[in-house]
Amino acid sequence: MRHVLAAALALAAASSPAVAAPTYRLASELVLPGTSPGWDYLTYEAKRGYLFLGRRKAGVSVVDTHTNKMVATIENSAGANVALPVPELDRGYTANEDGSTTVFQLSTLKTLARVSLGEAADAVFFDPASRQLVYTFGDTKELIFVDPKTNKVSARLAMPAEELEGVAMAGDGTLWVNERDITKIAHVDNRTHKVIGEYDLPGCTMPTGLGIDAAGKRLFVGCKGDKPVLAVVDATDGHVVQTVEIGRGNDGVAFDPATRRIFTANGIDGNVVVVEQVDVDHYKFASAFTTRPIARTLAYDPASRRIFTMTAQGMVDPAKARNLRAGSFYPNSYYDNSFSLLTYGEQ
Repeated sequence: MRHVLAAALALAAASSPAVAAPTYRLASELVLPGTSPGWDYLTYEAKRGYLFLGRRKAGVSVVDTHTNKMVATIENSAGANVALPVPELDRGYTANEDGSTTVFQLSTLKTLARVSLGEAADAVFFDPASRQLVYTFGDTKELIFVDPKTNKVSARLAMPAEELEGVAMAGDGTLWVNERDITKIAHVDNRTHKVIGEYDLPGCTMPTGLGIDAAGKRLFVGCKGDKPVLAVVDATDGHVVQTVEIGRGNDGVAFDPATRRIFTANGIDGNVVVVEQVDVDHYKFASAFTTRPIARTLAYDPASRRIFTMTAQGMVDPAKARNLRAGSFYPNSYYDNSFSLLTYGEQ
């Protein structure tokens, strides 16, 4: 009887239709002018369909994704690694390399102020639960909390790590932040401005990108070490649930709860690896598609299921300092007028 049941199950599995792998193709490319381009993060604002591109010395470029055209440059945003739109406040905030933030009105894209916060800002995030802005400052090893009503610092939290990378808001007034140089992830209470937990990440080195399934209480950590993986972390106790292989050079991770897919942008390999959430404790490789070298960060539009990333054509000049930690032949200079915004659509 047991053999008959096994055979029946095998026959049913063989006759059931295979689930097609998700496929994505390049839908558009927008080349933006600029000398020796640099960039870091891009963010998507759904109401207007705007992308905000942190282009460092070129400031923040705003692109309308409906027309695939640049509509503005945020005034006085030079040095921006990222621009964060906060629709509920009608404000946007940048994190600038000189330690300042450029505050602009989201509805008009007009700059309101540029405020100094510290020595070198890396990124900025907003916590709706505590209604605070949180800035990562790796050089000074701290998180800086800012009251958006006054644009003034409300607290500074010293951190044990210098490389404070991806941040994810849990929705309950706490955040998670990757500590890349010490291969840990920290849990922070935004209201008390204290670290309430710090966890090792076995099987993961150099945790960088970070996404979250707040409802399922799972964190998705992009680990860009010698053996790059996506580490799934239980947000209730900090243990690693599972790891899945991804590409080299990850900086960006995004989760779509509707499709239960996790997207990882991997700049060294020039690809996006898609991981499927079978359930909160089980994950599998779903598909991968090529992008371009050094396209390491991404933004995601859940409505259209489009993926956005950016890169430029570069070279390795032996006369200049090389970032050997990023990769033996990681570009140390980029060609003028080669910066590109790439949009990928599901097929």
